[in-house]
Amino acid sequence: MQTYNRQEAIQRINQLSKTGKAFICLINYTQDCNYIEEVAQINPDELLYHFNGQSNYSQLGKAPQQTITWTPTPISFNDYLRSFNIVRNNILIGNSFLTNLTCSTQVKTNLTLKDIFIRSTASYKIWLKGQFVCFSPEIFVRIHNGLIHSYPMKGTIDATLPDAAQQLLDNPKEMAEHATITDLIRNDLSMVAKHVRVDRYRYTDEISTNRGRILQTSTEITGELPNQYQHHLGEILFKLLPAGSITGAPKRKTVDIIRQAETYQRGFYTGIAGYFDGSSLDTAVMIRFIEEQAGKFFFKSGGGITFQSQAKDEYNEMIQKVYVPIY
Repeated sequence: MQTYNRQEAIQRINQLSKTGKAFICLINYTQDCNYIEEVAQINPDELLYHFNGQSNYSQLGKAPQQTITWTPTPISFNDYLRSFNIVRNNILIGNSFLTNLTCSTQVKTNLTLKDIFIRSTASYKIWLKGQFVCFSPEIFVRIHNGLIHSYPMKGTIDATLPDAAQQLLDNPKEMAEHATITDLIRNDLSMVAKHVRVDRYRYTDEISTNRGRILQTSTEITGELPNQYQHHLGEILFKLLPAGSITGAPKRKTVDIIRQAETYQRGFYTGIAGYFDGSSLDTAVMIRFIEEQAGKFFFKSGGGITFQSQAKDEYNEMIQKVYVPIY
């Protein structure tokens, strides 16, 4: 598949959406390496996708249901703490209100990336041969009939804990983090839409994983796009990037802080993937992500840091997210 830089990707999306041609887009975190391909031209030996029922793979080739071996080796707490302190110091001096700090965790497993794609249960799944697999629960934006919807996801807890949902909803740190990201996404959507509103605030979803059940909270935000927005779909999409839920607020300064604090390259992790069917666009944030590097697997995960965050809690949340949704 051909890759495109930012401007080339914008132009290609504009052209395909204007002419009503179905396409898949994969946009990396820094927006400088992007795949934009017509659905009819995608080779399933190179790329597999599943977007809420839109898929190019058959269950006939389903991977055998072997017992999963899954051994993560997280970075040490001291290494995490060095990155955490860079973020926290910037928050304390007012450079950021919320910063999404992520890490890379090596994982040993008997599954291949393709096995994980086929066996995972997730709303959005992408497998790119020899590069990565993603099984994301998080919507980025959906565009349909002139409306744009975003669903930022912030807040995670073990679903087996007593009164887990109430604990999550009542947690002051999680409340502040979610309020911040909701305000950020409202502002982002206001750059491309009018009459932006919050339709649902802090609702919970349960996700089953190979390590048990977790709860996460999301919010639904909606805006109205201008006439003939299909002619400018590329500009609309890229104007919202990088996604606020995986950067923080204020976005521009927080992206600089992330660059200082993180010790690896995100690549396609925390970029976005999307499916355009000729009239509507459905996209996901590429979280829950495993990358292949020199035959080894690295799971990328993280969480939002605020002034109320405790390093040990955030470290444990980062590890908790190292899972596959196979059960």
